[in-house]
Amino acid sequence: MSSPLTLVAAAVTALLSCFLGMGAVLHVSASAGSTLDYQAGTVCPDSYGPVITKPRVEPGEVRTVTEAVARHAAAHGFGTPTVSLFSGLVRGVEFGGGEGYDVRLAYRDGGTEHLSQVRGGDDAGLWLGRDLADFAGLGPGSRATNADWPPVTGVYTDLYNPAPRWWCSVQDLAVQNRLVDHIATGSVVFATDRAAFDEATRRHSALERLTITFPTAAPSTLAEAQDTRRRAEALLADVREELTAQGLGDALLSVPFARSTELAERAQATVAWSILPLAALSVGVGLVGSATVALQWYHRRHAQVRLHSARGHGPLAVGLLASAELGLAVVTGGVAGAVLARVVLPLYAPPGRFGPGAELAGAAVAAGTLLVSLALLVTVVAVRAHREFGLGLTAPRRRKGRLVLVPWELLTAGVAVLGWSRLPRYGDVAATGPVPEIDPLALLYPVAVVLTVGLVTARLAWWALRASHRMRWWSRPALQWAVRRLAHGRAPVTGVLVVAVLAVGTLAVGSSIAAGQQQALAEKSGVFVGAESRTDVENAVGRGEAPLPEPVRSTSTVVGTLGVGEAGKVLVIDPATFTTAAYVDHLPREELDRLLGLLTTPSGDTVPAIRVGDASATADTSLGKLRAVGAVEVAPMLGAQSGYLVSRTVLDAQRIGQVPQWAVLSTLSVEQVGTALREAGVVHMNPADRDTALDALPFYVVEWTFSFVALLGVVLGVAAALSLLIAVEVRRRQNMLSGALAMRMGLRPRSLWASHATELGTVALVAVTVGLVCGITVAAVSVRRFDPARWLPPSSELPAPAPFVVTVVAFGAAVVAVACWIAVRSVRTARVAELLRD
Repeated sequence: MSSPLTLVAAAVTALLSCFLGMGAVLHVSASAGSTLDYQAGTVCPDSYGPVITKPRVEPGEVRTVTEAVARHAAAHGFGTPTVSLFSGLVRGVEFGGGEGYDVRLAYRDGGTEHLSQVRGGDDAGLWLGRDLADFAGLGPGSRATNADWPPVTGVYTDLYNPAPRWWCSVQDLAVQNRLVDHIATGSVVFATDRAAFDEATRRHSALERLTITFPTAAPSTLAEAQDTRRRAEALLADVREELTAQGLGDALLSVPFARSTELAERAQATVAWSILPLAALSVGVGLVGSATVALQWYHRRHAQVRLHSARGHGPLAVGLLASAELGLAVVTGGVAGAVLARVVLPLYAPPGRFGPGAELAGAAVAAGTLLVSLALLVTVVAVRAHREFGLGLTAPRRRKGRLVLVPWELLTAGVAVLGWSRLPRYGDVAATGPVPEIDPLALLYPVAVVLTVGLVTARLAWWALRASHRMRWWSRPALQWAVRRLAHGRAPVTGVLVVAVLAVGTLAVGSSIAAGQQQALAEKSGVFVGAESRTDVENAVGRGEAPLPEPVRSTSTVVGTLGVGEAGKVLVIDPATFTTAAYVDHLPREELDRLLGLLTTPSGDTVPAIRVGDASATADTSLGKLRAVGAVEVAPMLGAQSGYLVSRTVLDAQRIGQVPQWAVLSTLSVEQVGTALREAGVVHMNPADRDTALDALPFYVVEWTFSFVALLGVVLGVAAALSLLIAVEVRRRQNMLSGALAMRMGLRPRSLWASHATELGTVALVAVTVGLVCGITVAAVSVRRFDPARWLPPSSELPAPAPFVVTVVAFGAAVVAVACWIAVRSVRTARVAELLRD
């Protein structure tokens, strides 16, 4: 306890090493859980378990199939299946009015509980859609006059696209088709129970489709998904064997979520292999810190070690003495690091659950790291004691100094070049793979560049400090004294420089590329859709004959699309509402407003237009001759392809009528826009929104990978700060004596502060400056190369670095201030007489 900073350094070093060991395992496992969460939100809930589909099934075969499935489901751990039945189109059904209607009979277990009833009660029978009921004047009590069907007992609100997710597996039949005439679905009539459906369809020769699904919860971990897949495949194998034996082997059996499970496995493997070299590097830095703590202990206990050696204790005993004094701190720090990695997991890992074995595996890695730290502590002290007291070598061996002459930066530069050559090429094609394959060496490229720059900086600092004895600035004693101290401790100074540059640069690279992927996904999806949501509407809305409904009028704009051959596409926009509803965050707002203002001013016989991409300055179209008044590289809906933006205010009604396709761009969701359009009687189709327009998983995988790089930067930053404090502590006795004598000779406290601030601030300033410049530069060069969809504009850009720079500078200043306070306090509390006597 006479050296609390040594205990703290030992504990923190073990904490960082074990934190990274456990954090890496949990990070990898959480990436699989996050992939499953994302896939579960994009696929149909009925697809989580096995799915059995039998088209054109005879009514008499339904019971045979459903009973076989239910029997085997119980044997494989699945619950009660959900049965969905749909008849073929029944034409000309009359309900007493003399007019026939085309309808489809439907039944789904629990289906009426997921329909909104507007009229009727709980009696068994048939439910009509409100559109048909209101049009034909039907309601509860009505009966089909030309079909032997149960009575109508209720009226429900028709299902519209996009239908609720509970209906997604049968959406094509449960939602009436109102747009494509050659695919006739008719109004959907739901039976309240199985008996009513069987009664209505007993004369049918075949039903359209039988679908059997299971209300299975979405798996949240890879182990759960793999177990569900295994049980589902076993169930389907048994069902297939039984149905084949009964001549019903044409059923379609599938496990749709098996694809999602495969993607989760690939994502976990990709993240694991990508961060493996970084995890090994980070744990290695932690172990080097443990060796430094061992040397610090040896330096402080040198007199005691000499006494023990004189009494005949061997080097191993001295090493065990070090473990006895520091072992509790090391173990406490290691356990705290593992616990901390688990507690703060949401702050650095993907937002998914980790598997049940991840905690055990992470604890095993942390325990192994802890044991290596303790063994390294004993070994370093024992070897140092053996060299000094066993071999009589009181000074370092000269040949070890030759290690400084080895051009280590050339080795790391070679790794950087190799990593650059292996950067992923998946973004060059016009399709995004679901899980990008990131070569581990490619991921090492940014870190290798930062490390190379750090080593070069350290080598230059080594040479400069070695030649600093020629400097004579005694007119400024605080500065001269700071330079002397730096020169005397050039080995720890260069070590701190390397770790600090690597920390700042790695943190800059990891955080910038991870944030760049988030920004790229947001911008690409916004440009691709054109706004938060896009919904195609009938031409009457585009021509202005039918106004937008009031609920969406203030948050939407109407855009027309017209192909003009080789010239590309023309977007007919409304400048008054375009910037408030369309996605234009990637464009400079002032310049865009200026260009939109120019669109509303006709110029002779030409139509002013904003040129997009590499479109020519003029183009002859059916809307007239277009003349560019400005240009943008990327526009909503068009992306970077050739095209033009034209204002509808300069077009007459005849030319507006030539635009074949119109869409509503809105800041509201597709559900809100669809509801408003439906209630206003506006025909709409093809809804799209930013959340589902693009497959976000490739962006997430790159983001998860580089979030670990950012975590590595944070840990190395703490290690660099700790190294600086350790360096101050190791030289405390020397600084105390020289500082106390200098103050006795008239050195003022302010000059003492200035001297230490100059010494430590120089190290921090060089490290932070080099690390920031190198890290941000590497991130700016690399962010586009790690974009998993480079074919889709806009390209990934480096986020604004100002907040990050301010944070790093503030952290560096705080560390320097603490280190200066420790150094100055030790001098001002020193007793010169005792120091001289010792």
